[in-house]
Amino acid sequence: MSLRLIIGNKNYSSWSLRAWLFLKQSHIEFEEIKLALFTQQWEAEIKRYTPAGKVPVLLDGDIVIWDSLAIMEYVRENFPDTVGWPSDRAAQAHARSIANEMHSGFMAIREELPQNLRVCQQRSLDDFSSNARNEIQRVETLWQDCFERYGGPWLCGDFSIADVMYVPVALRFVTYGIQLKPTAQQFVTLAQALEPVQAWYQDAAQEEETLSFIDAAAKVSS
Repeated sequence: MSLRLIIGNKNYSSWSLRAWLFLKQSHIEFEEIKLALFTQQWEAEIKRYTPAGKVPVLLDGDIVIWDSLAIMEYVRENFPDTVGWPSDRAAQAHARSIANEMHSGFMAIREELPQNLRVCQQRSLDDFSSNARNEIQRVETLWQDCFERYGGPWLCGDFSIADVMYVPVALRFVTYGIQLKPTAQQFVTLAQALEPVQAWYQDAAQEEETLSFIDAAAKVSS
């Protein structure tokens, strides 16, 4: 086994989940190396693998690949039959666009709805900023449009990199009790039902590490 994937805490690290889920859904064997985020040892440990100082990181022998989309593209080029893009030209363009929209955007969702899989609560949209509310609405519209345009079962037809990119968003919506229209809610249901996601949840539940600045986001103001 030559591939090693460096990830952070499963409860908190959404970008780690993306690379991990991609490999699992592609049925590629790899060694998982988990580092505890933001501990005293974190900075020294992660810099052993990448000067970027972030997870995930994929190691293929002496080759180092960081950034989730870079990892996916590297794996696709070197291993056959991995999760990829739709074969239809228009659907592929759409899938690439929404995947990169997630990769580079939705900063308010990242800030105000951080991944925290051990939490499940009911929140009002009024608890969040107008920027976060607008981004939540954008995701809802995006998912609804995909299902109406391509008819499922996933966003752009078969399971693709676009779905990988949005699974952690769906799990954030579960954590904070975000209510979506029924068509968009289909994606949340599909994401939760994935076997690798269920396994990731189980591992996250067993973790003992806590990050107070993320856990604080889950506290509902009285």
